[in-house]
Amino acid sequence: MKDLPILERRRIEAMILKHVFDVIVERAGREEAEAVIGETCSRSAIEQGKTLAADLDHAPTLEDFAAIMPNWTREDALQIEPIEMSAEKMDFNVTRCRYAEMYREMGLGDIGHLLSCNRDGDFCIGYNPEIEMTRTQTIMKGARHCDFRYRMKKG
Repeated sequence: MKDLPILERRRIEAMILKHVFDVIVERAGREEAEAVIGETCSRSAIEQGKTLAADLDHAPTLEDFAAIMPNWTREDALQIEPIEMSAEKMDFNVTRCRYAEMYREMGLGDIGHLLSCNRDGDFCIGYNPEIEMTRTQTIMKGARHCDFRYRMKKG
Protein backbone atom coordinates (compact mmCIF):
# COMPACT_ATOMS: atom_id res chain seq x y z
CA MET A 1 0.00 0.00 0.00
CA LYS A 2 2.97 2.32 0.63
CA ASP A 3 3.88 2.24 -3.09
CA LEU A 4 0.38 3.27 -4.14
CA PRO A 5 0.25 7.02 -4.90
CA ILE A 6 -1.95 8.87 -2.40
CA LEU A 7 -4.07 10.26 -5.24
CA GLU A 8 -4.96 6.70 -6.27
CA ARG A 9 -5.46 5.65 -2.64
CA ARG A 10 -7.93 8.53 -2.18
CA ARG A 11 -9.79 7.47 -5.35
CA ILE A 12 -10.20 3.92 -4.00
CA GLU A 13 -11.28 5.18 -0.57
CA ALA A 14 -13.77 7.58 -2.14
CA MET A 15 -15.35 4.81 -4.21
CA ILE A 16 -16.46 3.00 -1.04
CA LEU A 17 -16.97 6.08 1.16
CA LYS A 18 -19.44 7.46 -1.40
CA HIS A 19 -21.68 4.45 -0.76
CA VAL A 20 -21.21 4.70 3.02
CA PHE A 21 -22.12 8.39 2.79
CA ASP A 22 -25.27 7.63 0.77
CA VAL A 23 -26.41 4.93 3.23
CA ILE A 24 -25.92 7.23 6.22
CA VAL A 25 -27.83 10.03 4.42
CA GLU A 26 -30.72 7.61 3.83
CA ARG A 27 -30.76 6.36 7.42
CA ALA A 28 -29.83 9.41 9.47
CA GLY A 29 -29.63 12.47 7.20
CA ARG A 30 -26.93 14.48 5.49
CA GLU A 31 -25.66 16.20 8.64
CA GLU A 32 -24.92 12.85 10.29
CA ALA A 33 -23.38 11.47 7.09
CA GLU A 34 -21.00 14.43 6.84
CA ALA A 35 -20.10 14.08 10.53
CA VAL A 36 -19.34 10.36 10.21
CA ILE A 37 -17.31 10.68 6.99
CA GLY A 38 -15.46 13.70 8.40
CA GLU A 39 -14.58 11.87 11.63
CA THR A 40 -13.57 8.73 9.72
CA CYS A 41 -11.17 10.63 7.47
CA SER A 42 -9.85 12.62 10.43
CA ARG A 43 -8.97 9.43 12.31
CA SER A 44 -7.32 8.04 9.19
CA ALA A 45 -5.20 11.18 8.78
CA ILE A 46 -4.08 11.13 12.43
CA GLU A 47 -3.11 7.46 12.09
CA GLN A 48 -1.19 8.19 8.88
CA GLY A 49 0.67 10.99 10.67
CA LYS A 50 1.61 8.67 13.53
CA THR A 51 2.80 6.00 11.09
CA LEU A 52 5.07 8.39 9.21
CA ALA A 53 6.38 9.91 12.46
CA ALA A 54 7.28 6.43 13.72
CA ASP A 55 9.73 6.11 10.81
CA LEU A 56 11.89 8.81 12.45
CA ASP A 57 14.10 8.62 15.53
CA HIS A 58 13.05 12.11 16.66
CA ALA A 59 9.99 14.34 16.80
CA PRO A 60 9.24 15.36 13.21
CA THR A 61 10.25 18.87 12.19
CA LEU A 62 9.01 21.02 9.33
CA GLU A 63 12.10 19.92 7.41
CA ASP A 64 11.00 16.29 7.89
CA PHE A 65 7.51 17.26 6.76
CA ALA A 66 8.89 18.96 3.64
CA ALA A 67 10.84 15.78 2.89
CA ILE A 68 7.66 13.66 2.80
CA MET A 69 5.62 16.17 0.75
CA PRO A 70 6.33 14.20 -2.45
CA ASN A 71 3.95 11.55 -1.07
CA TRP A 72 1.07 13.96 -1.75
CA THR A 73 2.41 15.61 -4.91
CA ARG A 74 3.35 12.36 -6.68
CA GLU A 75 2.07 12.02 -10.26
CA ASP A 76 1.52 15.79 -10.38
CA ALA A 77 -1.34 15.44 -7.88
CA LEU A 78 -0.62 18.94 -6.56
CA GLN A 79 1.10 21.90 -8.18
CA ILE A 80 2.80 23.86 -5.44
CA GLU A 81 4.07 27.41 -5.37
CA PRO A 82 6.61 27.64 -2.51
CA ILE A 83 6.57 30.85 -0.49
CA GLU A 84 8.81 30.39 2.56
CA MET A 85 10.56 27.52 4.28
CA SER A 86 12.46 27.66 7.56
CA ALA A 87 12.74 25.67 10.78
CA GLU A 88 9.75 27.63 12.16
CA LYS A 89 7.49 27.97 9.12
CA MET A 90 6.54 26.36 5.85
CA ASP A 91 4.29 28.39 3.59
CA PHE A 92 3.11 27.44 0.13
CA ASN A 93 0.11 27.71 -2.15
CA VAL A 94 -1.41 24.85 -4.09
CA THR A 95 -2.30 26.20 -7.52
CA ARG A 96 -3.67 22.96 -8.99
CA CYS A 97 -5.29 20.13 -7.06
CA ARG A 98 -5.97 16.88 -8.88
CA TYR A 99 -7.67 15.60 -5.71
CA ALA A 100 -10.37 18.27 -6.15
CA GLU A 101 -10.60 17.51 -9.87
CA MET A 102 -10.94 13.77 -9.17
CA TYR A 103 -13.69 14.22 -6.56
CA ARG A 104 -15.64 16.47 -8.92
CA GLU A 105 -15.32 13.88 -11.71
CA MET A 106 -16.60 11.23 -9.27
CA GLY A 107 -19.59 13.41 -8.35
CA LEU A 108 -18.18 13.96 -4.86
CA GLY A 109 -17.12 17.60 -5.11
CA ASP A 110 -19.58 18.58 -2.39
CA ILE A 111 -17.85 16.31 0.16
CA GLY A 112 -14.29 16.44 -1.19
CA HIS A 113 -13.28 18.65 1.71
CA LEU A 114 -14.27 15.82 4.09
CA LEU A 115 -12.47 13.18 2.04
CA SER A 116 -9.24 15.12 1.55
CA CYS A 117 -8.84 18.75 2.67
CA ASN A 118 -9.77 18.24 6.31
CA ARG A 119 -7.07 15.58 6.56
CA ASP A 120 -4.30 18.16 6.20
CA GLY A 121 -4.52 19.68 9.67
CA ASP A 122 -5.47 16.36 11.28
CA PHE A 123 -2.36 14.74 9.83
CA CYS A 124 -0.27 17.10 11.99
CA ILE A 125 -2.00 15.87 15.16
CA GLY A 126 -0.56 12.41 14.54
CA TYR A 127 2.71 13.48 12.93
CA ASN A 128 3.71 16.14 15.44
CA PRO A 129 1.12 18.12 17.41
CA GLU A 130 3.67 20.95 17.66
CA ILE A 131 3.13 21.58 13.95
CA GLU A 132 0.12 23.82 13.40
CA MET A 133 -1.55 24.31 10.03
CA THR A 134 -3.80 27.16 8.98
CA ARG A 135 -5.52 27.59 5.66
CA THR A 136 -8.14 30.16 4.74
CA GLN A 137 -9.20 28.85 1.33
CA THR A 138 -9.15 25.77 -0.86
CA ILE A 139 -9.55 24.96 -4.52
CA MET A 140 -12.03 22.28 -3.39
CA LYS A 141 -14.31 25.05 -2.07
CA GLY A 142 -13.90 27.19 -5.20
CA ALA A 143 -10.83 29.34 -4.50
CA ARG A 144 -8.11 29.87 -7.11
CA HIS A 145 -5.52 28.33 -4.77
CA CYS A 146 -5.14 26.71 -1.36
CA ASP A 147 -3.04 28.71 1.10
CA PHE A 148 -1.11 26.34 3.37
CA ARG A 149 0.67 27.87 6.36
CA TYR A 150 2.50 25.61 8.79
CA ARG A 151 4.11 26.81 12.01
CA MET A 152 6.05 25.18 14.80
CA LYS A 153 4.30 26.13 18.02
CA LYS A 154 6.47 28.28 20.23
CA GLY A 155 7.62 26.97 23.60
